[in-house]
Amino acid sequence: MTTIREQSSKVKETAAQQLPSDVLEVFDRSIQDLVNEGVSGDAIAVGDELPAFTLDDATGGRVSLDQILETGPAVIVFYRGGWCPYCNLALRTYQTDLLPRLGNFNARLIAISPQSPDESLSTAEKADLDFTVLSDPGARLAYEVGIAFRQPDDVVAAQAALGLHLASVNADGALSLPRPAVLIVDPDRIVRFVDIQPDYTARTEVPDIVAALESLG
Repeated sequence: MTTIREQSSKVKETAAQQLPSDVLEVFDRSIQDLVNEGVSGDAIAVGDELPAFTLDDATGGRVSLDQILETGPAVIVFYRGGWCPYCNLALRTYQTDLLPRLGNFNARLIAISPQSPDESLSTAEKADLDFTVLSDPGARLAYEVGIAFRQPDDVVAAQAALGLHLASVNADGALSLPRPAVLIVDPDRIVRFVDIQPDYTARTEVPDIVAALESLG
């Protein structure tokens, strides 16, 4: 099984060769700034109760946290959007390597981003995802759990130079994004595992998620 880290390294190598140097410099600096900032002390932690929520899925249907947890625990993935190559490779890896193993734990896999339901549907279709993808307008849930931030103006401009207009793909036209994160939540809404990545090119590996599910007992 190829790790997400290995796949991300290849994406970085390709980006270094293909992106304009000024754009690459902005992105590299933004990653370093996020790493230096680190994870907020207010971020959700193991033992916390995940706030109740109801969000739209990719077809506009309303999905609540209580519905998600009806039959067992949930692996909840916060990602930036379908435009992010690091998000796409992580979601595809979770589809192929994690999803088939979740039946052993009666667990569901949920992915949440600030993009609109239409964009979420596009993401799900392009990656052939068989799990629920939800829209978090304005990254409000991500802010509530302490993992969201607003994109700096120079990053927004660099993305626009590449044809990505974040306000157009995000619900509510917001410029906020979550730090990539994976939570495992038990049926009582208690968070049993948290992995938040300040560096958005990094993601939680499948074996770490499976090990956390095994530890639930």
